[in-house]
Amino acid sequence: MRLLRLVSEYIRLYLGLGVLGAICLSWTPLALLAYPLLSPRAGRRLGRWVIGAGFRIYLGFLTLTGACRFDLRALDELAGQGPMILAPNHPCLLDALMIVSRLPDVACIMKAALIRNVFLGAGARLARYIRNEPILAMVRSAIDDLRAGQQLLIFPEGTRSSALPVGPFQKGLALIASRAGVPVQTLFIETDSAYLSKGWPLFRRPAMPIHYRVRLGRRFDPPSDCERFTAELQAYFVAELATRPPLPRHSA
Repeated sequence: MRLLRLVSEYIRLYLGLGVLGAICLSWTPLALLAYPLLSPRAGRRLGRWVIGAGFRIYLGFLTLTGACRFDLRALDELAGQGPMILAPNHPCLLDALMIVSRLPDVACIMKAALIRNVFLGAGARLARYIRNEPILAMVRSAIDDLRAGQQLLIFPEGTRSSALPVGPFQKGLALIASRAGVPVQTLFIETDSAYLSKGWPLFRRPAMPIHYRVRLGRRFDPPSDCERFTAELQAYFVAELATRPPLPRHSA
């Protein structure tokens, strides 16, 4: 039985990675063609809709195979609530996928290297996702999207958590929220596995199924003091994540 479970988990791992790669690559040539043909507004709407749909299909596949279980219902409350910054913790590589699968019409700040990535780059450019560098251009683009009524996804740590419960927070989120005059809605991503956390090899097998849950936290008003707000936000995340019990492990 243990050998069968081991083989099953490896099959689900590689199938999951293959399906994600196939979804991204199948959209890449179409996104490349659409980018010069569509207006920025039309391209953004189409690009974000397709990315959201693709991620929903991918998470549905992980659920169907028994690799993962997702509870993302809390995110549905944010649809149509107007411009705000969505600020989640960042335990693993699946975090943005989970959020965008339920809230596709959000602006995302991405690492510049991912914008150039063969799997993600063409779709991200069509969707008008925002490069994280240069910093001033990133801030201006983020403010423009918020003032146009969009919601903006920013991970306060800037990368996956380098320490538990969270790593150091960056000041960019506070600066954007202050200049755009929008609130900051905190999100807490909880899991019972370290799968795809910082330092986890892509092809290392986790115990399955992995459980993920997203819950809403406090909504902060636009900050007036960016440095103080960044420290307050990090302290809030540490208190929330350190005192709440982790998701219990479940058997398949």
